[in-house]
Amino acid sequence: MKKNEKLIKLRHDKNYTCNDMAKLIGISKAYYWKIENGKRNLYYDMAKKISKIFNLKPDDVFYDLF
Repeated sequence: MKKNEKLIKLRHDKNYTCNDMAKLIGISKAYYWKIENGKRNLYYDMAKKISKIFNLKPDDVFYDLF
């Protein structure tokens, strides 16, 4: 997997830290960081939770990763 630049940009645009994102979706900071940096597989239910924070569809955030 590769690093998700779009997700990082969306997070920065909202002035959220990795820790903020992790708390919002109910996972650890380390787990979230691994998703963002392509070190962890992303499951659809997690993609839905993350994209909901930005009021986007999962494809709008993650499509270019696959």
